[in-house]
Amino acid sequence: MGTVINVLTVLAGCSIGILMRKKIPDPLKNLMLQGVGLVTILLGIQMGLKTENILIPLAGLVIGGIIGYILMIERKLNEFAGYISRKFSSNNQSDSFIQGFITSSLIFCVGPMTILGSINDGMYGDYHLLAVKSMLDGFTAIALTATFGLGVFFSIGTIIIVQGGITVFALYLGRFLTDQVISETTAVGGIMIIGIGLLILKICRMEISNFLPALIITPLIVLLAGLWV
Repeated sequence: MGTVINVLTVLAGCSIGILMRKKIPDPLKNLMLQGVGLVTILLGIQMGLKTENILIPLAGLVIGGIIGYILMIERKLNEFAGYISRKFSSNNQSDSFIQGFITSSLIFCVGPMTILGSINDGMYGDYHLLAVKSMLDGFTAIALTATFGLGVFFSIGTIIIVQGGITVFALYLGRFLTDQVISETTAVGGIMIIGIGLLILKICRMEISNFLPALIITPLIVLLAGLWV
């Protein structure tokens, strides 16, 4: 239920953003995007501080980054977004489409509300946290779509796959998700969110998508460490 609400609010936000896009001057679009970037960094810092042992997210990011680099996740996502762009937008909008798809997909799907909200929805049928996330994502979608265009629309597919997948996982395997697993995974997601914020603000260029395996590696590290102890 929570994922359905999220999809509807992002769809509404994207629709508003598209309607407003041509009416908003570029300086105002940049200002809106900078606001999203700053809040994204703040959210990432709050998430990163959830860690109880900094070595765990460090190991998760390093190992996950190596796996992501070998699998060329960033490159494949860019190619996929480029393929969609060629189908639905003009050539001169391709870069904007790709950036919109990647940025919005990461913002909407790598965060504490995504992880905790989906777990609560799957394990307990409680979708209230996802409902709050949905409202925030809706407003963010307005700013991102007004800046990047149609690419943000296609992040809805990412929400369905990632958020829906976590919900189904929690429904059947939630008993394995200890408090430490959730907190350390949230911290890794937070560090990635900081990177997304830096990308939005154009402070640096990094291949954030290559770190995505860290969201799987980190829980495994926590579980293995628990068995070792």
